[in-house]
Amino acid sequence: MRVVVTGIGAVSGFGWGVDALWRGLETGESAIRESTVFDTRDQRTHVAAEVGLPDGDVGIDDLKNLSRADIFAIAAAREAMRGADLDAIGVRTGVFVGGSTAGMAECEEFVGRLSGVRPGRPALHLLASQQLNSPGDAVARDIGAAGPVIGFSSACASGAMALGAAMEAVRSGEVDVAVAGGADSLCLLTYSGFNSLRSVDEAQCRPFRRDRQGLSLGEGAGMVVLEGLERAEARGLKPLAELAGYGASCDAHHMTAPHPEGDGALAAMTAALADAGLNTQDVTAVNAHGTGTPHNDQAEASALRRLFGRRLQEVPVTAPKGALGHILGAAGALETVATVVAINQGTVFPTAGPDDADPELGIDLVVAESRPQPRDTQVWISTNFAFGGANAALVIRSLV
Repeated sequence: MRVVVTGIGAVSGFGWGVDALWRGLETGESAIRESTVFDTRDQRTHVAAEVGLPDGDVGIDDLKNLSRADIFAIAAAREAMRGADLDAIGVRTGVFVGGSTAGMAECEEFVGRLSGVRPGRPALHLLASQQLNSPGDAVARDIGAAGPVIGFSSACASGAMALGAAMEAVRSGEVDVAVAGGADSLCLLTYSGFNSLRSVDEAQCRPFRRDRQGLSLGEGAGMVVLEGLERAEARGLKPLAELAGYGASCDAHHMTAPHPEGDGALAAMTAALADAGLNTQDVTAVNAHGTGTPHNDQAEASALRRLFGRRLQEVPVTAPKGALGHILGAAGALETVATVVAINQGTVFPTAGPDDADPELGIDLVVAESRPQPRDTQVWISTNFAFGGANAALVIRSLV
């Protein structure tokens, strides 16, 4: 069964909705700025890509018992559902959501109040969304999905893995419709952890640049609606793209560092192409993991060189984390949404930040301005690699 994307939704540092996401990405600007979500005075760095307040009421009931990540997930899922023209949901609809922080920020607030570090009573509702599966459960309750509801927590590969599992559930007939993606919010624990590791850029991350110094954190959500092509056409819909392949692997190398030659990354991308029934000659663009850390970008570039060989210079590469920050468990989901929009716009959006790519990496990094591509022949690989060596790759293509 061919699995297609019929709806997309997004919340990002550029704002609420897919339109805000795309307006930000196509300009080449960055949403990474000085953080206001929490006090960073004792941190080495002070920037992040934060989600600002929406223009109006988000229209979500029971906000008191929802975390920021829950709210991001619900808002993105609702937008994706509207785009897919879906409102009747039931037992044949599954929800597959990746993440890494869930309600950790709210838990920090509870502990701060309990210890007297922060003002206020340590209300129990602050703990209601602390569990990692909370964003997916919140989406399922909101849309009334009674099929399988599964949370994924494989660090920065979580969102992509959720999409891969959702695709397989549609293919197998386990569900008719899958609402899939990821949601994460900024929290002090994660921010402090990456600062302690000295893996965060003091300015903003510069993926694949010679002077790259580290990542920048972000928050938000990306959601897609997946269903079989025949079902979508029977409903009179024109799908946005096809989710054609998925691959996953593990480096089995180090707790935090990627394999220096990108062994696991290469395995995931190769598996995704095989799953899609495609080869490297078919690929027209890469949405890279591109965190901006010296080791990750070098390892990823090595994997791309091994995958494409001499053809690598013919394949444009973009890295949205320079604009959106690293949204951890939600990164793969939001970056998939960006890929789907790029396919429909017939363009490869630029990687935020000054300067061309580090020449030693050997990649064709799109910078400064978008690069046009034919809408009807696009085949993208979107990659996400995580601590612990977890790797995931998706193949997304225009409908042919």
